Amino acid sequence: MRVIVFGADGYLGWPLSLRLASRGHEVLMVDNLFTRRAVTEVGSDSAFPLPEPYKRVENAKKEAGVELKFQMGDVKDYEFVEQTIRDFKPDAVVDFAEQRSAPYSMIDVYHSVYTVENNVRGTINLIYAISKVNPDIHFLKMGTMGEYGTPSYPILESPEVEVEIGGKKDVISFPKKGGSYYHWSKVFDTYLLLWSLKDLGKLNRVTDIMQGPVYGTRTEEIKSEGVRTRFDFDEVWGTVVNRFCVEAVLGMPLTPYGKGEQKRGFLSLEDSMRALTALLENPPNGYRVVNQIHEVYSVNQIAEMVKKAGQSLGLNVEVQHVKNPRVEAEVHEYDVESKVLPQLGATPVKRMDEEVKLIIEDLIPYKSRLEKFRNSIMPRTDWKKGR
Repeated sequence: MRVIVFGADGYLGWPLSLRLASRGHEVLMVDNLFTRRAVTEVGSDSAFPLPEPYKRVENAKKEAGVELKFQMGDVKDYEFVEQTIRDFKPDAVVDFAEQRSAPYSMIDVYHSVYTVENNVRGTINLIYAISKVNPDIHFLKMGTMGEYGTPSYPILESPEVEVEIGGKKDVISFPKKGGSYYHWSKVFDTYLLLWSLKDLGKLNRVTDIMQGPVYGTRTEEIKSEGVRTRFDFDEVWGTVVNRFCVEAVLGMPLTPYGKGEQKRGFLSLEDSMRALTALLENPPNGYRVVNQIHEVYSVNQIAEMVKKAGQSLGLNVEVQHVKNPRVEAEVHEYDVESKVLPQLGATPVKRMDEEVKLIIEDLIPYKSRLEKFRNSIMPRTDWKKGR
């Protein structure tokens, strides 16, 4: 299988490229390195030093024994996107090239506009390019469980649902309710893909992944420093598990936002790779939505896991709740249907209560590097006011 991974320099794009190449697939990695610049903009950096892309390709061959190709490029450049797809002739295209941070999208009007423009424009470019080159190319797009919001009804693994309003029935897209400009851009992506396939006939194969937050530092291919993936921990780019682990290493209190009863579906980096690989190696006919979560925890439960793991490694770890800068329901139900991945045999092999200790162990040697970015961890982005 030939695969183009747009956004391949990122937390998920790099390990997915390694995984696919290790399984004998031919992978072209594409990235414009926006995340590197944007993380620097907010005063932070990856916990692990990242080589330049072409050096990463060299390291992949030397340390992981896999062949990769890298091309610099921007998914917002339509001519580049179409020509790249036309030249490489992929069986699948993976879109990880979106601005992926909800807090980043809430900093101010400029960051909000950039997020929506980048994400929606990239999606439309890929839709048109795939349609022109070969509509049978499998388009795998990274969505987010945050598209659904926190409804009181079950979150079904279905692109559409039957409703009755005023005594009359019809079929509509499954209801979505974003909680940031980032989340709304992803909602619009989802509706564009479904509409382009079902009504316009521009695409034939789409997998739309509603993924929960991913945690972890290791996969089967990431066994040495030269092939590590990036690891963000600041208040803008770091997910809650990774952020808590860095706080533990630095001797800072773990900082649940608000009541800490927010529930989300999580999965490890390794389990994310297993799931994404299974989806790519088993493409759909038509449109497929996938709820990609494995473990449901509250933020408070995660804090306790990290605290226990840190203390077992001799760290002094405390928990201190801080004011919630976000606009979100802090107490809610979380009932998520997940059928596709189990049917493909992509069952989880990792558990958070075991993985957080490994994350902390991997971070401890980089404590002096992390200290430089201590001030980027506490929340500064107020979602109602910006900065």
